[in-house]
Amino acid sequence: MDFKATAAELRFKSGAATQSGNMRAKSRAVLMAGGAITLIAASQAAAAQDAPAEEAQAARGAVAENTIIVTARRSEESLNDIAASISAISADAISPGQIEDIESLGRAIPNVSVGDQFGVNRIFIRGIGMTSIDLGADGAVALLQDGVIIARPAAQLAGFYDLERVEVLRGPQGTLYGRGATAGAMNLVTKKPTEELEGYARATYGNYDAVTLEGAVGGAVSGDDVMVRLAGRYDNRSGYGVNLVTGEDVDDRNAFAFRGSLLANLSSNLSLTLQAEYYREDDNNYAFHYFGPTVAPENALGSLLGGDTIITFNEARGQEVNFRDGFSDQDAINDREGYNFTGELSLDAGDWNVKSITSYRYFDRFQRTDLDASDVNLFGQNNYTETSKTFSQEVVANYDGSGVDLLLGAIYFHEDLFGQVLVPLTNLGVLFGLPADTFDDQAYRQRGDVAIDAYGAFAQATVDLNDRLKATVGGRLSYEERRGTGSFEFLGLVPTDRSEGWTAFTPTFSLEYQASDATLLYASVTRGFKSGVINVGSQNEVIDPEFVWGYEAGVKTSIGRTFEGSLAAFYLDYTDLQVGFVDATSVVTTVNAAAARNYGVELEMRARPLPGLSLEVFGTYLNAKYTEFVTGDYRQGFAEVDLSGNRLQNAPEFSARGAISYEWVMANESRVTMRSDINWQDRVFFTEFNNDDATQPAHAIWNAGIGYSSPDDKYTVDLWVRNITDELVIANNIITAPLFNSVRVGSLAPPRTYGVTVGVNF
Repeated sequence: MDFKATAAELRFKSGAATQSGNMRAKSRAVLMAGGAITLIAASQAAAAQDAPAEEAQAARGAVAENTIIVTARRSEESLNDIAASISAISADAISPGQIEDIESLGRAIPNVSVGDQFGVNRIFIRGIGMTSIDLGADGAVALLQDGVIIARPAAQLAGFYDLERVEVLRGPQGTLYGRGATAGAMNLVTKKPTEELEGYARATYGNYDAVTLEGAVGGAVSGDDVMVRLAGRYDNRSGYGVNLVTGEDVDDRNAFAFRGSLLANLSSNLSLTLQAEYYREDDNNYAFHYFGPTVAPENALGSLLGGDTIITFNEARGQEVNFRDGFSDQDAINDREGYNFTGELSLDAGDWNVKSITSYRYFDRFQRTDLDASDVNLFGQNNYTETSKTFSQEVVANYDGSGVDLLLGAIYFHEDLFGQVLVPLTNLGVLFGLPADTFDDQAYRQRGDVAIDAYGAFAQATVDLNDRLKATVGGRLSYEERRGTGSFEFLGLVPTDRSEGWTAFTPTFSLEYQASDATLLYASVTRGFKSGVINVGSQNEVIDPEFVWGYEAGVKTSIGRTFEGSLAAFYLDYTDLQVGFVDATSVVTTVNAAAARNYGVELEMRARPLPGLSLEVFGTYLNAKYTEFVTGDYRQGFAEVDLSGNRLQNAPEFSARGAISYEWVMANESRVTMRSDINWQDRVFFTEFNNDDATQPAHAIWNAGIGYSSPDDKYTVDLWVRNITDELVIANNIITAPLFNSVRVGSLAPPRTYGVTVGVNF
C-alpha cells in the first residue's frame, strides 16, 4: 500500500471515518471474554477444594515454570501473584522488528497509548497522560530505569537495548512512586553482570537504509566477587520523508548509546552495583508535519509573502500529498545528549533486605522546527533548549516475615531545569500592514530556570488474615517545592519569578483472595498525586497539583502451562486535571480542568494449546470523559464553551491486540519461529474539544516475522516487517497559535519498515 494520500483524503479521514464494527458488539465481546475468565477462575477454585494435595502441588509447579519475576512494586514478585494490573515484556521480545522503543511498546500493552510531540514523550495509560506542550511540564506516567525516575519526558525517547524486561503498572501508583504517577508507571530493567562470560551481538539492515548494531559482553573479573557488563547500540537511518524545499531528510535518525555496569559482592550479604550510561542523537528527527488548516483558508498565512505549504504546492501540480514530507524553509534540528550514574547498595539481613539507590542524570537538547509550515521565512522558526540535572537518593527496606510483609522507604529528588522557547518575529509586520521587517529584532521568548525539590516517605504492610486472604495497607507522605525564575517576552518583557510548595498524603488499601493455587481475586483503592507545575519562563500562574482516586477489582487465573488470563475493572476519579493548550493571545497555557472520570475493563489472555503454538489476546474498553471543564474554543473565537462529556485526549474507547507464534523444532534441535500480531485502536482525539481537525480515526497495525535459531542458540536470523499495510497514523496533533492561523501540525507513527537481523550469542 502506498503511504501517500491527498489532502482531501486526510481531512475526510479526520472527520468522517466510520468505526470498525458495532459498539454493542464490541462491548459484548469484551464482556463474554471476561465471563470466560470468570468461569475458568470459578472452576479452578472449585477444583482446588477437592484436589489432592499432590495435584495442587503439581499445579503450582507447572505455573512456576512460567513465572516472570518483576520488581516494579519495589520487591521481587511473581507477575501472576501481583494483585494489580501489570504487564511485563521479556528480553526475547525486545529487539529490532519487535519492541525496540516506547512507541512500539505502547502497541503491546493494554490501555497504553504513546505519541511523541516535538521530541517529547507522551505516554497515556487509561486515558491519562501528558497534554501540556510547555517546558517544565511532567507526564502522568512515571518512567523509570532500574527503579530510578527519568524526570524529563524528552529524555525518555532513547531506544531499548540490553534490557532484561519492561514492566508496566496501570493505574495510580501514589504510594510507591508518588510524583508523576497518577496514570501508572513503567520500569526498564537492564541486564546485570553475571559470573559466567556471556554476551551477544546483533546487526540489522532494513529499508530507509536503516542500520542498527547492538551488543553486550560481561563476566567475572574476580570470581563471583566482581563482575562487569558492557552494552551498546547504534541506530542510523535515512528519513521517512524529505523536506521538498531544502532536500534534507525528515525524521531520520542518527543515535548511539552505551552502558557499563559493575557488580561487586562485598560480603556474603552485601553487594554494590554501579552503572554509567551515555546517549547521543544528532539528526532531523521529531519534525512537525503539516496536516492542513482549521479556522482559516489554506495557506492564508504563507500567501502574505507568496509562499506555499506542502498541500498547496502539490495541489497546484495535481500531485498527491505525502504527509511524511516537509515543505519548509527551516529544516528540523534535533540535537540531544544525556548521561547518568547510578549506584545501588543492597544488604540482606535475615528477613530484611535494605537497598540504597543513588542516581545523577544529565540531559540536554536543542530542537528547531517550523510552526508556519511554509517555504517562506515567517515568524515560525521554533527553537527549544532544555537542560536538566537531577539527583535522587532513595532507601527501600523489605521485610518478609511469617504472615506479614513490610515495605518502608524514603526518597529525596532534586532537579535543576533550564529552558528556553525562542521564536524570532521575522516578517511579523505583514500581519499589521507594516513593513515586513518591523519586528525582526524582537522575539517570542520564554526563558528561565526551575528548581525542584521533592521528599517522600512511604510504608506498606501486607498481612495474612488467613491462609487464603491478605490485606494490604499503605501510605505515602509527599512534599514538593518548585522555584521558578525567568522572563516572558512577546512585544514586551514580563518577569516570571514564582515559587510554591505542596504536601499530599496518598494511601492505598487492597484485599486479595487466593481462591486456588492458580486463581487470584483482588480489589484495591489508591490515591494518586501529581505535583503542581511552574513552567519555564511562562506567564502562567502556578498550576495546582492533580489528584486521583483509583478503584480496581480483578481476577487472575491459569491452567497449568496452557492458559493464563486476567480481567480487571477500574474507576478513576480525577480532580484538578492539568491540561495544556495555546490561548487566544498565542501563548502556551496550562490550566487545571475541574474534573474527569474514567472507567473501563481490561482483558488479557495467553494460551499454549499445542506444543510450539502460543496465542495472545487483549481487549479493552475505556470511557474517559471530562465531568467539568470550561475553556475558550479556538474555532469560536475563543468563546468559552462547556466541555463536560467530551472525551479525554488519547483515550480510545476500544482497543484490542491479537498475536500468534509457532515454533518448529528441527531434527538437529534448530528452531524456526513464525509470528504475527495485529493491534487495533479506536478513534482518539488530540484536544479536549473533540474536533475533527485533531483526531486519528480507528486503525490497525499489523506486524509479522520469521526467525531461525541454531541448535545451541548461538546463531540467529530474523526477517521482520512492521506496519505491513503502511497505515498513515497521526501519533499526535496540536492546533498552533492564532498567530499562525491555528493550523494543524504534529507527528506521525513510523511507516512500513522491514529488515533482517542476524545475531550471535556466546
